[in-house]
Amino acid sequence: METTDQRPTILIVDDSRDNVQVLASLFQADYAIKVALNGLEAIRIAETLPQPDLILLDVMMPVLDGHETCRRLKQVAATADIPVIFLTAMDQPDDEELGLALGAIDYIVKPIKPAIVKARVKNHLELKKLRDLLRDQSMLDGLTGLSNRRRFNQALTAEWSRAQRTGSSLSLVMVDIDYFKQFNDTYGHLAGDDCLKAVAGALQAAVKRSHDLVARWGGEEFCCLLPETNAAAAGGVAERMRQDVAKLQIEHQSSLTAAFLTISLGIAAIKPDKTAVLTAFLESADMALYQAKKNGKNQVCISV
Repeated sequence: METTDQRPTILIVDDSRDNVQVLASLFQADYAIKVALNGLEAIRIAETLPQPDLILLDVMMPVLDGHETCRRLKQVAATADIPVIFLTAMDQPDDEELGLALGAIDYIVKPIKPAIVKARVKNHLELKKLRDLLRDQSMLDGLTGLSNRRRFNQALTAEWSRAQRTGSSLSLVMVDIDYFKQFNDTYGHLAGDDCLKAVAGALQAAVKRSHDLVARWGGEEFCCLLPETNAAAAGGVAERMRQDVAKLQIEHQSSLTAAFLTISLGIAAIKPDKTAVLTAFLESADMALYQAKKNGKNQVCISV
């Protein structure tokens, strides 16, 4: 079950439980805390949704040291943008230079000064929030306010890689407004724009997790990316979308399906291994959407 804690999340990575306890007590009043005792565990947690907002990373650890952990985090799209702060007893200039070269945003030497560490963490989290805001604004559809196709493609690539590494399910819902050209011809393009905005709002409201992504694919087509979701669960989300759009009761005199606006939806679901092809996954969802429209529209079809 997804946590309801909306505070920023810090992942503390240190093989010393005493160090972890000290750091956790320092930050737990203001932030949600996750803990890893080695690098491999840290990578697994960083890849798991919801992801941490910042990582405090020790260098000298068994299994996988902090340098290699940071290197791997920065090589993967899904974790590359998570700020990493090295927090270590290695105090030589060459050590700091290496840590920053690997992609860390800061380097703090132990023993720490609690007030200074808290201030630097706070500053880096605020900077991340601003970077995320600027990134998100450049990836929004101007009409509907949903994510645009560029944002969707980035998210799809990242979630596909994550699913391949973790063996989790990934589902994609493709959505098309039925007889939208006829709607525009009947009611005009301004009404068509209002229709697109209303449908976008209904689709967004139908997803319940923060990491589910609804985007405008183009024209009257939308898509929804559902990480860690199998076909049956995706079918439930898609049916909720279909019903919620129908409840809008947008009059559509030119529809051959219903007196009100409807949508058709196609679903593809997969647990991608290393041989799976991303374009084939997209094509499966598109073919399921085609089948839903061919079968009479206003329905959900799941790729088999």
